[in-house]
Amino acid sequence: MEKYGPLIEPKGTVVLSFALAVLILERVFPAVRPLAAAHLASLSNRVRRLFKNVSLAAANAILSPLVVLPVSAVAAQWALPWRPLWWSGPVALALDLLILDFLIYWWHRANHRIRFLWRFHEVHHLDEFLDATTAVRFHFGEVLLSAVARALVVFVVAVPITSVLVFETLLLVATIFHHSNMRLPSKLETALSRVIVTPSIHWVHHHAARIDTDSNYATILSVWDPLFHSRSVTRRSADMQIGVETRSDQDLAHLVARPFLAERP
Repeated sequence: MEKYGPLIEPKGTVVLSFALAVLILERVFPAVRPLAAAHLASLSNRVRRLFKNVSLAAANAILSPLVVLPVSAVAAQWALPWRPLWWSGPVALALDLLILDFLIYWWHRANHRIRFLWRFHEVHHLDEFLDATTAVRFHFGEVLLSAVARALVVFVVAVPITSVLVFETLLLVATIFHHSNMRLPSKLETALSRVIVTPSIHWVHHHAARIDTDSNYATILSVWDPLFHSRSVTRRSADMQIGVETRSDQDLAHLVARPFLAERP
C-alpha cells in the first residue's frame, strides 16, 4: 500500500482539518444546545456519549488502512477491463464521483430496508443527539460490509483508485457537515440544500419517527431523494427527537454486540 501514501495523506489532512473546524464551529454556533437534551444535561452523560462515538470511530480508523483501502485497491487493480480510453481526466473523475454518489444513495437505502444490514446501521442511528461525532459513529461490521459493496462497484464499473480516494474524502467531509450541530444562516442553508445535503435535510433522517428515519438517504448531492421519491416533508425543529423509534441508546459493549444478538420484538 506504500504507493498510495501520497494519495492517502492529503485525504487524511483535509478530513481532519475540516472535522476540527466543524467541531469548533458547532460549539460556538450551535443549532441546538446539548444541555437542551435531557439525557445530556449532566457532564457524565456527555462524556459517556463522546466516549462511545470516539471509540467506534477509532476502531474504524484502524480498519480503513488495514482492510477498507486494500480491498478497494485490489478491486481497482483487477477491475473488469471495459473502461474506454476516452473515460479519463477531470470529466471522468466527475462522472466517477456522480456514479459512486448515486450508488451510495441506494446502499444507504438498502441499509434501512434489509433487516440484516439495518442491524448494523442501527448503531449509527441510536445516537440521541447529532453533532460531528455522530458522523463517524458506525459499527465496524457496517464498515466492512460497505467496503465489500464498494469493492464490487469498483470492480464492475472499473473505477480507478484515485477516484475512490477522492470520493471517500468528499464523502467524509459531507457526512461530517450534514451531521453537524452547526447553525447556518437560513438563506445559505436553503441555497446549499438545493445541491448538497445539509444539516436541515439529514437531521430529519435521524428523527426518531420511523417514517422520517426511512427517508432522506442522500449523502453528498441532494438530488437523489426528490428524484426517487424518498425526501421527507418534515422540517427540522430544535425539539426534534433524535434516535430510533421505540429504542434507546446503549453502552459501548452492547452497541458492539447488538447486531449479533437476537432481535427484541
